[in-house]
Amino acid sequence: LWPVEVDKNQLKQVLIHIYVNAREAMPNGGNLYIETANVILNEGYHKPFTVPKGSYVKISITDTGIGMDEETKQRIFEPFFTTKERGRGTGLGLAFAYGVIKNHGGYINVYSEKGQGTTFSIYLPASQKKLPSQTSSLKATLQGTETILLVDDEEAILEVSKELLEMLGYKVFTAANGQEAVDLYREKQGEIDLVILDMIMPGLSGSETYNHLKRINPHLRVLLASGYTITKETSKILNNGPNSFIQKPYTIDDLSVKIRELLDQ
Repeated sequence: LWPVEVDKNQLKQVLIHIYVNAREAMPNGGNLYIETANVILNEGYHKPFTVPKGSYVKISITDTGIGMDEETKQRIFEPFFTTKERGRGTGLGLAFAYGVIKNHGGYINVYSEKGQGTTFSIYLPASQKKLPSQTSSLKATLQGTETILLVDDEEAILEVSKELLEMLGYKVFTAANGQEAVDLYREKQGEIDLVILDMIMPGLSGSETYNHLKRINPHLRVLLASGYTITKETSKILNNGPNSFIQKPYTIDDLSVKIRELLDQ
């Protein structure tokens, strides 16, 4: 493949949002296909797109799920648009993906038919720059046996993160929204050593959930998680320690280190 110039963490987050969307479109299981190709958008080919003609790297993600009707397809990249039931998602994932790809000079489109699955195609402009030499960096994966409350409104992310934490040896409780997290912590606060808290959630936001939890236990350790960089609101929470921050998507190594830094304070 041709090289592209991208923010690696932002592109990872774009792909995760599309994978999560695909998973939710296949409630009874299915297949997910990922294809990459070098393409040239010429005068004829690039007509439907809002990007200049030229060389692009194309990433296609196809699921065999329930598909979308035309109305949903037309609105899929709108902020806060969601087909989920109330309280089960912010509707920001695909809008975020659209914005990231556009900011990289690329384009993302969707092809879908009801009952026939969905394909998201990402076009990123190819770069003429040479790839820097790769140097391997080894990080230790730190384990533990404490109990963690994991809070995230995205079901797929909740399940994957729970599996990662259990691989590291932790006992894990999960909550799919802020109110559920507060109720669960109030019930099991004597068992929970750390909370990993998503900052962007419908209903009780991450910061509101944090404030409720801190009223129950002012000494609670909290690891804030977000696909965005540290905001003013997040910074305020971090200064009200013991707290820390990890940006999504995170690796198991990075997660393990952040957890131990907090728990070993």
